[in-house]
Amino acid sequence: MIKPIIAYGNPVLRKVAGDIDKDYPNLTELIETMFETMYASDGVGLAAPQIGLSIRLFVLDANPFVEDYPEAKGFKKVFINPHIVEESGDEWIFNEGCLSFPGIHEDVSRKSNVKITYLDENFVEHTDTFSGVCARVVQHEYDHLDGKCFIDHLNPLKRRLLSGKLNNIAKGKVHTKYKIKFFKP
Repeated sequence: MIKPIIAYGNPVLRKVAGDIDKDYPNLTELIETMFETMYASDGVGLAAPQIGLSIRLFVLDANPFVEDYPEAKGFKKVFINPHIVEESGDEWIFNEGCLSFPGIHEDVSRKSNVKITYLDENFVEHTDTFSGVCARVVQHEYDHLDGKCFIDHLNPLKRRLLSGKLNNIAKGKVHTKYKIKFFKP
């Protein structure tokens, strides 16, 4: 079942998400729904807060980047209760977008490597290090679990320049090709 993406302006995007256990209700179906929603929205990653759930879960499939980044081939994963252990390497700039911020794409600087602990969909624990675009996608989705968004990595001037677009998203004055849900206080 495809869920609507939560748009910028909803407080769930700014909340630190909580860990879950293997008894989380309908977890297998939720993971399937998240992949289905991500693909229907042409995304490469989706965090649970982006569908309104403040839990530490994200899914990703970096295959759309394969042409430019061969390391993305087959990089499809589920991350449950992830925690970044270390970010290392050189900073590199990449033009990021986010399903919760339709129409906004900006250059974001992040470290080139990330070491992360997480549970997979079978609750098997992993500690892995990812590099390049795979690290980038992991860091972007991980931020959502800590109540951060990619615009938080922009300098204050750039954020001020985007304020009109951000206000329009928060007010629901934006069109998307995917289902989106705007916050109504």
